[in-house]
Formats: sequence, structure tokens, C-alpha cells
Amino acid sequence: MDLTSKKCTACEGGVEPFDDATAHVYAREVPKWSVAEDYKSISREFIFKDFVTAIDFVRDVADIAEGEGHHPDIHIFYNRVRLDLSTHSIKGLSENDFILAAKIDALPVKA
Repeated sequence: MDLTSKKCTACEGGVEPFDDATAHVYAREVPKWSVAEDYKSISREFIFKDFVTAIDFVRDVADIAEGEGHHPDIHIFYNRVRLDLSTHSIKGLSENDFILAAKIDALPVKA
């Protein structure tokens, strides 16, 4: 499955979140991301040479997220950025989380 060619779809609820088996199938497509123990989110940490480079990366992530209409939780710790993805409206994971993760992975990272 080529997640980078897909587009996030609006999710207003009413859909079931992924179960653990489905989450693991999708996780194979974004192997640098970790699936939470409760299968409700995925996360990844990025390390950069300095704060400015980390913030530039966050701006790039924000552009992608805004274009997809799906937004990560972003945690900035000087030169480290942790991104958490979850579909809040269904309190768990959906295809949107993995699409966004794949598109973030495709960004050129200046570590």
C-alpha cells in the first residue's frame, strides 16, 4: 500500500478505531513509528542539530498536516521533536494516522 499517494479523509466519528491486528499491518508501512501499547496512537521522535532546525521541521510538518486536515500532537524539546498521531474523534488509530506518518517520513530530515 502506498500511503504517501493517499489523502486523509475527514473523520467525524462513527467509525471504529483500528484493532491491534490492523494497527500492526499499517505499522509495517511506517516502521520508524511506534504503536502505543493501547493501540490508540503512534509516535516517533526526531533529533536535529539545533533548535532552529527542529522548528523548521515542525513548520514542514504543520504544512503537511494542514493540507491533510489531520494534525499531530507536537512536543518540542530543544533539538528533539516527538510527534504523536491519533484520530481523536474515534479515540484511536485510523488510516489517516498512517497516511500522515508516511508523508512526514518522506520529508527531508536535516539531522
